[in-house]
Amino acid sequence: MRSVLVQLLAVSGIVLAKRKYLVPGARWYDTDGGLISAHAGGVTKEEDTGKFFWFGERKVEGQEEGGGVSVYSSDDLLNWDYGGLALAPIEGHKYISPENIIQRPKVVFSESTGLYNMWWHADNSSYGWLLQGLATSPNISGPYTFVDAFSPMGNWSQDFGVFTDRKTGDTYALYSNGDSVAGRDDFISKMNEEKTNLTEVVYTFVNYDLEAPTIVQTDSSYYILMSHKTGYRPNNVVAFRARSLAGPWSAPFTIAPLGTRTYNSQSGFTLTLEGTEQTTHLYLGDHWDSNSLWESRYIWLPVAIDDDKGSLELVWRDVFELDAATGIWTAPEGKGYYAKDATVLGGAYKQEANFASDGTIIAGIYGNDSTVTFEGIEGTGKPQWVSFYYQNTDDMGFGDQPGGSPDRIGGKWQLRRIASVVVNGKTEELQTLYQRDTNKGIILSTPLELFLEEGSTNTITVGGLFNGVDYKGADLEKIVVYPPEE
Repeated sequence: MRSVLVQLLAVSGIVLAKRKYLVPGARWYDTDGGLISAHAGGVTKEEDTGKFFWFGERKVEGQEEGGGVSVYSSDDLLNWDYGGLALAPIEGHKYISPENIIQRPKVVFSESTGLYNMWWHADNSSYGWLLQGLATSPNISGPYTFVDAFSPMGNWSQDFGVFTDRKTGDTYALYSNGDSVAGRDDFISKMNEEKTNLTEVVYTFVNYDLEAPTIVQTDSSYYILMSHKTGYRPNNVVAFRARSLAGPWSAPFTIAPLGTRTYNSQSGFTLTLEGTEQTTHLYLGDHWDSNSLWESRYIWLPVAIDDDKGSLELVWRDVFELDAATGIWTAPEGKGYYAKDATVLGGAYKQEANFASDGTIIAGIYGNDSTVTFEGIEGTGKPQWVSFYYQNTDDMGFGDQPGGSPDRIGGKWQLRRIASVVVNGKTEELQTLYQRDTNKGIILSTPLELFLEEGSTNTITVGGLFNGVDYKGADLEKIVVYPPEE
């Protein structure tokens, strides 16, 4: 699947430029223009070449489970080449058929065998097995050959993660033991030298009922990040800190502002870049969409750590540049256009909001007849990222109705509102804007890449789109336009 902008550029003969921004929550495309499908995965660096390989669950429209494991490669963590399936499903196979669960794949290298080992949460469609799967390959990109699926040391395993200690070289498996009342523990378990089995449980987080673990290591501390068990619904990811993997571990603390539900993401992997000028830790989260899993996106963010205070926080930026060689990341400055200055039509209206910029937010964006237009927008004649700052309260209907408020008893979780975005009145080039939940009074942002004409006469109009309940967009606070990537 290609975006409208990508298609327009292809038709016009414009060559797709190399990316220099990471854009959390955007649609990410590989170098061939295909939508990147590598969910709940991890990134492994090939030391000999310095290339990065991203492994993740392949989910495509019409087949959201059982798609195997995709692999992408990159020199810079920004531009990704698709390498096909590193682990392909096999019809009729007991553990990796299209009907089975292959989730949260991670790849580690064994120096003692010279093989790359892929681990994952292996299960049947009803999550009744709770196993760990193992496949190997002499090449990092695969293909990987299935070896086994087993219960680690006789225990259940779900939401697999992996961590290699930079100081000792030892590798550890990270996993919860299921969703049942009896499965509320999380484990750090050491692997053998070959990285083909587990040898001992180093630490158990007892009765925390968490999942999706990943560890960040600094010179003096370890931080483990885990999410609560709410399925594909985002929640407040928490972290624990320790001086040793064997503990003692601190009390859990949140890593993003309360109310943002970790910027609507789930933990799963962290990547440490030991650059020539600085070490940067990246949070690689999943931006799940349970309405259409194949459309789920990615939230990659820098991590700020203060070992003296024992704190770890995600640093939100709409877009940011990252130099994988030096480890330096920077964020460009955008230009804001605010709700108080916008033009509203139909039922859209400006509303007092003491939590919003200039105390104003625009509500009532229902359908194509109730719109808000931001005017006088400066453009460069090139594609530019635009972030739409919004509040999505999802207080529509009752709990027994589709889209009923999650704040009501029995309420259903509406993962998004969908708005239409039109630049300079060109309705034939309409794009859709996905706006995930926020709590009341919480402002988040979501990005679109738009083509803005050179000069300061551009307009951006936002209206509603049918999302199964009503034609409704989220309440808008402002938009921020960023410099082009070229």
